Amino acid sequence: MAKIYIDQGHNPRNPNAGAEGNGYREQDLVYVIGVETANLLRQQGQEVRLSRPTAETQLGTSNASSLAARVNDANTWGADYFISLHANASVDPNASGSEAYIFSRGGESEALAESILTNLSESTGLANRGVFVRPSLYVLRRTRMPATLIELGFITNPADSALMANDPILFATGVANGVLEYIYG
Repeated sequence: MAKIYIDQGHNPRNPNAGAEGNGYREQDLVYVIGVETANLLRQQGQEVRLSRPTAETQLGTSNASSLAARVNDANTWGADYFISLHANASVDPNASGSEAYIFSRGGESEALAESILTNLSESTGLANRGVFVRPSLYVLRRTRMPATLIELGFITNPADSALMANDPILFATGVANGVLEYIYG
């Protein structure tokens, strides 16, 4: 059994609210997908903690304190893995697919991110856009366990955003299967 921390990116309102597109709010989409992911992982015997256990959970009083609250909670809990869920945005409404960010190449985080992306693509049919290094991201820089930030799809793409809103279980299945495949092979 692993201890898996699922961070549903952003807050229900500012500070640190997420992107918006096609009538959806990032923080609402990733909240539901995170809850569904946690349920699937718990069904497989994993211990899971959510950064936002309720849709109204507000973390911190600024962007910095919101990010710190998530990381400190995961570190204090002793999570084995940290997965931050987000919805991407682009000025190009045709941009589509899932991608992941990690602190550096060659470690457990990269293998975990690759497994999640592969399974997300299989589950949702969205393109796997790859794993990118982003050492500047606080949630990747300050966590003490393998961590990845997953951009599930583009909220600015009509098809991606509708899929996240209408079929959150597809995304949850992809993330959960990716985590389990990474852990158990």
